[in-house]
Amino acid sequence: MSINNNAWEVAEAYLAGKLQENELNELKNRLSTDAAFANEFNEQINLISSFEGSGKQKRFRAMLRDIHAKQATASPSKKGWLIKFTPQTWRTAAVAASVALFSSAFTIWSLKPAIKKSDSQYSTISREVETIKKVQAQQQAQQNQLIKDIKNSKPAPPPSDVAYAGTGFALTNDGYFVTANHVIHHNNKGDFDSVYIQTHDGQYFKATLINYDAGADIAILKVEKKNFHFGKGEVPYTFAADKSGLGARIFTLGYPKDEVVYKEGYISSKNGFDGNDMQYTLELPVSHGQSGSPVMSANGTVLGILTGVGSEQESSTYAVSSKVFISKLLHELPDNTLHLPKVNKMAKLDRDEQIKKMEAYTFSVKVYKK
Repeated sequence: MSINNNAWEVAEAYLAGKLQENELNELKNRLSTDAAFANEFNEQINLISSFEGSGKQKRFRAMLRDIHAKQATASPSKKGWLIKFTPQTWRTAAVAASVALFSSAFTIWSLKPAIKKSDSQYSTISREVETIKKVQAQQQAQQNQLIKDIKNSKPAPPPSDVAYAGTGFALTNDGYFVTANHVIHHNNKGDFDSVYIQTHDGQYFKATLINYDAGADIAILKVEKKNFHFGKGEVPYTFAADKSGLGARIFTLGYPKDEVVYKEGYISSKNGFDGNDMQYTLELPVSHGQSGSPVMSANGTVLGILTGVGSEQESSTYAVSSKVFISKLLHELPDNTLHLPKVNKMAKLDRDEQIKKMEAYTFSVKVYKK
């Protein structure tokens, strides 16, 4: 069925478990966007639940009334006889006795409404009402969970196909991040339609370009969602203000595929491609999709940003120094736009703990073309 404006019909189908997966998704979207329909849907759910509980009571009482009527019209037997009971007969008699007991109770209840109710009758009624309440509570819990799922649902990815992809990492916990400029402006063209990040737990968030430097191949962006945070606390790493020396051990996290990948190596030259002094040359195996990944020192300080690789014969990787990033881009931003972290929380951690810390602040960057 299609989720139409008939809230009663939709509520009946939902409670009966007749909605298909696509219809449940459609219902979630309708409830999250149409407040009037959501209120009416909740009212119909509660009303149907009450009818169902009342109907069960009426059907039970009608059954007892029918049994009592049949007993009242049956002619009494004047003759007696002796019956030898087999085990099967005993079971049948026990069932009959139970029915008679219920019938007698119903007769007293129906013919003597003014009789003061006993404690056991009150207890029975109480348990019956509690059963109805439990059913309604379960259904209400299901509705609450449905609404919670809608509120907490992961933002869906854009409908179009990804044109380019790279890696980015956080500058501050409130949404500012950095990546390689060529990921955004592929071949120095500004023909992208939108930029999204996909976090380590699969969520998509749209981002806005704040500043970039094509020569240094660095871009700063910010997640658009209000009150967004990458992790539970401040960014755990700091940024090196000066270049590191030859032979320094390094590692990186990046997204050459749909899951984060760890690589490690060392600095083989303090300058980069064709002697570029804004870069490092690294002995570090990388793959396409890792542009924009952080280059980390052994103690968890950001030394640079991966931007390119050499020829197959060279097997070299190039990274822009974080010193360039700090001097070229941050000073161009208005005062109080962002403040880089000053405390390195990864310095004394083992490598596996450093990686766990960084995963929330490193993510895939996806660019969609016009």
